Amino acid sequence: MDAIATRRGPRNAELAAIGAGCLIALLTFGPRSAIGFFQLPMLTDTGWSRDEFGFAIAIQNLCWGAGQPLFGAIADKWGTARVLILSGLLYAAGLALTAVAPSPFFLTVGAGVLVGLGVAAGSFGIVLAAFARRVSAEQRSFVFGLGTAAGSAGMFLFAPLSQALIESYGWSDALLVLSAVMLLVPLLGFALRGTGRTSRDLAPEIEQTMGAALREAFATKSYMLLTAGFFVCGFQVAFITAHFPAFLADVGIAPKWAVIAMALIGFFNIVGSIASGLIGQRVSKPHFLAWIYIFRSIVVTVFLMTPITPATVVVFAVVMGLLWLSTVPPTNALVAIMFGTKYLGLLGGLVFLSHQIGSFLGVWLGGYFYELSGSYDPVWWLGVALGLFAALMHWPIRETPVERLALAV
Repeated sequence: MDAIATRRGPRNAELAAIGAGCLIALLTFGPRSAIGFFQLPMLTDTGWSRDEFGFAIAIQNLCWGAGQPLFGAIADKWGTARVLILSGLLYAAGLALTAVAPSPFFLTVGAGVLVGLGVAAGSFGIVLAAFARRVSAEQRSFVFGLGTAAGSAGMFLFAPLSQALIESYGWSDALLVLSAVMLLVPLLGFALRGTGRTSRDLAPEIEQTMGAALREAFATKSYMLLTAGFFVCGFQVAFITAHFPAFLADVGIAPKWAVIAMALIGFFNIVGSIASGLIGQRVSKPHFLAWIYIFRSIVVTVFLMTPITPATVVVFAVVMGLLWLSTVPPTNALVAIMFGTKYLGLLGGLVFLSHQIGSFLGVWLGGYFYELSGSYDPVWWLGVALGLFAALMHWPIRETPVERLALAV
């Protein structure tokens, strides 16, 4: 009985950590994925332009990306819980400042810098790296899918919640409510305390320095191709997140359909993320990623080439939801396969930095080209072309450990 209890203790702690991590992913992904609903009421009240709003959200994505490897390295060295405490505090402060921002500058500081850093300290890269150290290599793709699906659930829940709060209390008070909700993140982070290093880590991983890990990654062609391809994912999804509600309003679609669309993207993203985690355990991850990007380009092309109605919006949201964050589980799994888990927070964070540079450009160019031409079409079609580029980047990636780990095995 004592032996059974001894085994059950670590198992319960592992399940608690995964459960808490999923809730954190839900919370940190939720408000920033619903930011598009705040654009029109905020701009109506303040008189700011879509370009100014787009720039603030673009800065958010850039800070998210720049902060990811930094916070990942801190979590790798000093533990995940400390980083998650900082995440909740930064996120809450950023939403609160956004609610009362007197000018576009303070909008950029709040919604851009503070929220961006808050998301960076508590998003997928931090949570999935903690998961990777607590499960076997065979289970990683699946638990990565669970964590990603939880973030998708945040999008599904916070889309209607944010719209309901805006309608009931106004956009400013709605942001203050969401700010208070983000203070749950530090409490949940307690379950992920510690670095999470286990006996599953190989000895060569433990002996490697952070500088050596970076040099090894930058010298690995497959890692650089993965990093280049993930740029496109950020460009596509961030543009839609920030500008899709306004795009639909421009073509005469009632606001309720934007809420339904974003909620559907979030719901079917749950399905797509879990399915991606399962499929990634059975097929070539690089080729799977290439097909995801190809299908995204096809879906956007069909959507733009057909008359836009509530029905086509629903179909687009369902299919795009299946493809939305299905890239995350195989991408993170490939980094873990190539380099192991000791510096997964850092190395996965650098890949995600590329994603967020793409996000910055997707959001900012959306606002810029709209102000320039009165249309979002140039950025839609640029996203289609980039999807094909990403497919080309992923196809030659090798799903194998670097020589250091291969020799150890």
